[in-house]
Amino acid sequence: MPAPDNATQAAERARPGGRTARVRADVLAAVEAELAEHGYDGLTIDGVAARSGVHRTTVYRRWRTVDGLLIDLLASGADDAWVPTDTGSLEGDLVELNREIHTSLAVLPSLTVAVIAASFRTAEAATALHDFWKDRYERSGIVVTRAIDRGDIPADTDPHRVLLTSTAPLFHQLALLRQHLTMADAERYARDAAAAASAGILSKG
Repeated sequence: MPAPDNATQAAERARPGGRTARVRADVLAAVEAELAEHGYDGLTIDGVAARSGVHRTTVYRRWRTVDGLLIDLLASGADDAWVPTDTGSLEGDLVELNREIHTSLAVLPSLTVAVIAASFRTAEAATALHDFWKDRYERSGIVVTRAIDRGDIPADTDPHRVLLTSTAPLFHQLALLRQHLTMADAERYARDAAAAASAGILSKG
């Protein structure tokens, strides 16, 4: 079979379902699995290549290092279509958001914790993690703007303060202190944040 010409390669890169996209998806899925099982110290290009079924040379040529793999994994979070659930109320939206976070930290903790820990190894990884969380908080801000538009909370409510009030206890307990936190607790923090927003104590400035 003849090698693809430059036009064919460019077309594959442009197509979302092309070979390049499939290779990236397979490799990043392998990175997730390897991180969850072995942590950052056990993450290797050979391990990722073997698990993904992608040749080692291809992995090395595109990502170069383990840090390159981690950074691309974090960057890939900006490519998805995730948006917070719209339940029709701020309390309901925050509860659903906290349920998702609780699941990622308490039910499926190994990957999330491993990625957070790995991000402290290099400045590039730390920047990638910062950008990932910044993107997630910006997307999540819609739960507050929806509530403002409905007239449920004051117009000067600060979306970031509301989100931190709701979600920070989960990260503090589960990721930092590594202490047990029930789903009911996670939901209670969300309701507390919604009540604080409704009372007008989470305003800007």
